[in-house]
Amino acid sequence: QVRELLLPIWLQKPETARRVRQRVAAVLDWAHAKGFRETEAPLRSIAKGLPKQPKKDSHFAAMPYDEVPNFMDSLRKVDSMGRLALRFLILTAVRSGEVRGATWDEIDLRESVWRIPPERMKMGREHVVPLTTETVRAFHSGRKGAVIFPGKSGKPLSDMTLTKLLRDAKISDFTVHGFRSSFRDWAAEQSNYPGEVVEAALAHAVENKVEAAYRRTNYLDKRRSLMHEWARYLTPREVENA
Repeated sequence: QVRELLLPIWLQKPETARRVRQRVAAVLDWAHAKGFRETEAPLRSIAKGLPKQPKKDSHFAAMPYDEVPNFMDSLRKVDSMGRLALRFLILTAVRSGEVRGATWDEIDLRESVWRIPPERMKMGREHVVPLTTETVRAFHSGRKGAVIFPGKSGKPLSDMTLTKLLRDAKISDFTVHGFRSSFRDWAAEQSNYPGEVVEAALAHAVENKVEAAYRRTNYLDKRRSLMHEWARYLTPREVENA
């Protein structure tokens, strides 16, 4: 039954199909733990009965950086919660989950920084994001401690909310995560900042273990200048009027 459920989307929508399989398995395993089923989810048998999925491309489709300013213009036309969150994501070049889970307690407007705690970061280390004037404009008013970009229930927006914005704009060939690559490409081709500064802005780990052991800086001052240039590139009129 699980195989028949998954088969119609297994090749056409592989990522969705894998998520459905995971959730079905979670339900069946819970039922087994509660005594409603004699066995856990038969994942091995299900896998044997499904065709092999095509190899997944490890890269996220990214919008060319020279197209991002026009997309930002379109996002500013309506201040929906999803649009505000996506603007904030593009301006800060962080991951979707880090934006959707952002709370007012993490924002320090006096220092103009956003401090993302280690437990919310992929690498398990605090990430300090310098905030520009345009970035702050993407905030939504709310009470301290609450998430900055809440959904209708008051909880963080879902990842699909941001993805739907791309679909509605008929640019579903690109991904939300891909805007980090757009930023990286812009920085490489249109700025003079060293690669390590750009990598620090993306919160990437230092691959060289010796270098990582001796690095004691997060390049905050240089990243502040970098992110201001990125904001000016994306929203030149807004920054000039700031």
